[in-house]
Amino acid sequence: MREVAKLGSVRVTWKDEGQALEFVRDGQQWRYDLRTRKLTKIGEAKEQPPMAFARRAGMPERGRQFTSAESPDKKYKAVYRDRNLYLVDQTTKEEIAITTDGSDKTRVKYGTASWVYGEELDQITAMWWSPDSQQIAFYRFDEKEVPDYYLQLDQTKLYSKMDIEPYPKSGQPNPVVDLMVYDLRSKKITTLDVRQGQPFSNEVVGHYIYGINWTKDGRELLFFRANRRQNITELAAADPATGKTRVVVREEWPTGWAENSPAITWLKDGRRFILVSERTGYKNLYLYDLSGKLLATLTSHPFEVGSVLAVDEKAGLVYYTARSGDNPMKLQLHRVSLAGKNDRRLTDPAFNHMIDMSPDCKYYVDIAQTHDIPPVTRLYSVSGKMIAELAKSDLSRFETLGLKKAELFTFKAADGQTDLYGLLQFPSNFDPGKKISLAGQCLCRSSH
Repeated sequence: MREVAKLGSVRVTWKDEGQALEFVRDGQQWRYDLRTRKLTKIGEAKEQPPMAFARRAGMPERGRQFTSAESPDKKYKAVYRDRNLYLVDQTTKEEIAITTDGSDKTRVKYGTASWVYGEELDQITAMWWSPDSQQIAFYRFDEKEVPDYYLQLDQTKLYSKMDIEPYPKSGQPNPVVDLMVYDLRSKKITTLDVRQGQPFSNEVVGHYIYGINWTKDGRELLFFRANRRQNITELAAADPATGKTRVVVREEWPTGWAENSPAITWLKDGRRFILVSERTGYKNLYLYDLSGKLLATLTSHPFEVGSVLAVDEKAGLVYYTARSGDNPMKLQLHRVSLAGKNDRRLTDPAFNHMIDMSPDCKYYVDIAQTHDIPPVTRLYSVSGKMIAELAKSDLSRFETLGLKKAELFTFKAADGQTDLYGLLQFPSNFDPGKKISLAGQCLCRSSH
């Protein structure tokens, strides 16, 4: 299909620790130097490879996990094979079995996860090395009570084959999940008390265990846990030596649903973190430390925060996006101090903004657009001053062809009060005096 519009949106790559940036425009490679304020053409643009589909490029197959994990010091590799976990010395190639009782017969497995964990909870690994390479945490799953789902594969071939997957449909039993830690020095396994001593059930907070990471100092293992209804989410910390766990942050929405994987941005000390929470009914930002102490409420907006883009710890500032435009679809760039003071919107609320912060947090690239105004890419200082326009759109061919821009409309939700937004796309030969078919989209999801 021939190009009908030249869009002014470019992706930049920051260079020299934020003192320069490079981008492709009109088939040419360009470099903008922040020190000299000069834009230079540096050659023909390399052919851009097609964007890989979603997260699949370089990732495990859908719903699966990586089958090995190398230690940070590169001396060992943990390997999943035949439902068990093995440790390989990278120098001698000596292999020992960390677990031995995983089997198809018992329906127990280690170092991997069930389908729901890969598909719905984004668990692409089931093995986590400690920073000092002396401990490895891993999953244990017991799928005895989970019904099997039968899926026929290769149906276009002469002979098909069957894939049998333990898969809990709504209301059916989920697998029992546990976290274990193997210590390379003592050669012992510790089972973490992920449910605070309570048995596995639909109600227990620890029905789902996911989002596993070690603390920066390696003293504790962090993870999210939730009940099956997912109206309670906890960030928990476990002692890998004793297995004892504690709650760091608890989020609960009794009549609804609590975000099961709230975004966390860690500060450099590895102790403080910024949590995105919906506890007020809107996403806002909260600064915590690992003891569970709330250090500061960074934002308390009556609109949604999008995400944290950068933290300038030296200046004590957090840069984040929020839906504070002239309608809630338009993301804006904000800045607030780490004390939760002096919140400021840095962008024009009439536009939606895609922001790329420089590594030193002194500049940002802004792609600004609306549903009927094409994108323009500009470079700004964090004071809000525009430094350069990097690319702008050209709609001359679009207009010559008589194509029509989308129209924004609003309508009321079932409560009769809440505004909802939609876009209408018209054909170029649209006649307002005639009726035409209206095509819509919907998204349906299942629960487990």
